[in-house]
Amino acid sequence: MTVTLADVAARARVSPATVSRVLNGNYPVAASTRERVLRAVDDLDYVLNGPASSLAAATSDLVGILVNDIADPFFGIMAGAAQTQIGGPGDGSGRAGGEKLAVICNTGGSPERELTYLTLLQRQRAAAVVLTGGAVESPDHQAAMAAKLAKLADAGTRIVFCGRPPLPEGDALVAALAFDNRGGGRRLTEHLISLGHRRIGYVAGPPERTTTRHRLEGHREALRSAGLDAESGDGEGGDGEGGDGERLTVHGPYDRRSGYEATLDILRREPGITAVVAANDTVALGACAAVRDQGLRIPQDISVAGFDDLPFSVDAVPALTTVRLPLFEAGARAGRLAMGKENPPPGGIATIAAELMIRGSTAPPRVG
Repeated sequence: MTVTLADVAARARVSPATVSRVLNGNYPVAASTRERVLRAVDDLDYVLNGPASSLAAATSDLVGILVNDIADPFFGIMAGAAQTQIGGPGDGSGRAGGEKLAVICNTGGSPERELTYLTLLQRQRAAAVVLTGGAVESPDHQAAMAAKLAKLADAGTRIVFCGRPPLPEGDALVAALAFDNRGGGRRLTEHLISLGHRRIGYVAGPPERTTTRHRLEGHREALRSAGLDAESGDGEGGDGEGGDGERLTVHGPYDRRSGYEATLDILRREPGITAVVAANDTVALGACAAVRDQGLRIPQDISVAGFDDLPFSVDAVPALTTVRLPLFEAGARAGRLAMGKENPPPGGIATIAAELMIRGSTAPPRVG
């Protein structure tokens, strides 16, 4: 049943004219009244300009691309690639040729903002939504996401995940393009072990993110297979107790500062480490700076490795050993799926391989 303006007005205990003024923003309304109206709109999932069922079912020329941080190359590359397929040039005449308007929604990593943007895109009857990067592993948030995405899909919006696994429940997706973060993390640590490293620090991302968990699981799998992590857990630093996998793991944001501070912490706990694995390449740059500030050389004294193979990785000195994710290719594919230009993968889920890139920042540990 379509929710009407009158339904919102009744829920908010105001007149339909007041609801219209709040939504159109063309007339001053008391802050408390505005908040009550907007809460009613959210509670009822009211779709703007949707009193007629035929209009409510139609989609617009808008496509939303949700990212954690557009300034982060990881997200910028995927979003830019998706946009080439969503809002790219038509026939060169300047006329519209089936393109859509791609809008980047920067969540800042906030689950609440993620849901807010989806609500706004629902009100705009977005043709498609592309959600990039790792997801928050909160049962409450996952349930809210599943419900919100189902409503978007019911209204005709295409839903594509890019760089994140599907939700545990919910079948509203057109497709989920998931990176093999676990396999990439395992191969990266196996590379270090094969060189002879046995004391390996790990700078992880935020513990609540799927990307963090999968990469760390791959790292721990490699340690266990080599007999180096018999007591590993999901530690977040602290008192230095537990197995090496836990004691030498520090969690933090996916940024350079986190890499710097976490690496100093690991070096303080275990001066004998010979390698540091970072959650991503940006974190790895901070780790490199911390190593150098301690008067140590890379890789002669400590090897450093990253993840993602961001554009600057090959230009670091020495060039960064990392795991390449095909970010542009994945983003472009997500854009085609969102536009209906490409058929979804079998079962709607595709795992995208990660490739180990061995460069100068890793080498066998120094003997003696």
